[in-house]
Amino acid sequence: MLTLWGRRDSSNVQSVAWTLAELGLTYERHDVGHRFGGTDTPEYIAMNPNRTVPVLKDGDGPALWESAAIVRYLANRYAPEEFWPADPLARADVDRWAEWAKVNVNVPFGLSIFYPLTFLPPEKRDSDAIARAMTAIGQKLQIADARLRDRDYMMGPALTLADIHMGNLLYRYYAMDLDRPDLPALAAYYDRLSARPAYAEHVMVSFDALRPR
Repeated sequence: MLTLWGRRDSSNVQSVAWTLAELGLTYERHDVGHRFGGTDTPEYIAMNPNRTVPVLKDGDGPALWESAAIVRYLANRYAPEEFWPADPLARADVDRWAEWAKVNVNVPFGLSIFYPLTFLPPEKRDSDAIARAMTAIGQKLQIADARLRDRDYMMGPALTLADIHMGNLLYRYYAMDLDRPDLPALAAYYDRLSARPAYAEHVMVSFDALRPR
């Protein structure tokens, strides 16, 4: 039995939940983190000393944390060839794009754009810093846009692990009131992701509960 700890409106939890759904895996999820609390209990700290979400357990196996590591574990154990190739070089090709998207796009977007615009009241935001971050993210997204001009997904005709980290941020990127550059291939890619039931259910989740009250 797979068990997932984490709230639905956490982007890191969403990447794991989306992967689980795309792989057709059933699991039980517990709301933990942010307004739900629960990460400071002795039981949770024993699973994840960082006190963050998500955490995943697969049966009697050890508690896994860090969303990218969890997604790779699920791919290693459960994914078909088209999602996570067995050949080491082909797998590394997928993995480098997954890593690029996570480190160069997903994390900076979350920390420098999504966090201040969602969690902070307007008077506490640094508008100049957000504008600089948008410019930097836009430059990275131009790379993704160029790659997607001749393929449906990051690696070709099929969804792979690389799309989990690239696509995970796009709902928020397009749902927020941002001054976005014109990236037609990226927008078409987002439309394709939005049409996938697993993406719609697990990534296109309202984040209104995260705003300051």
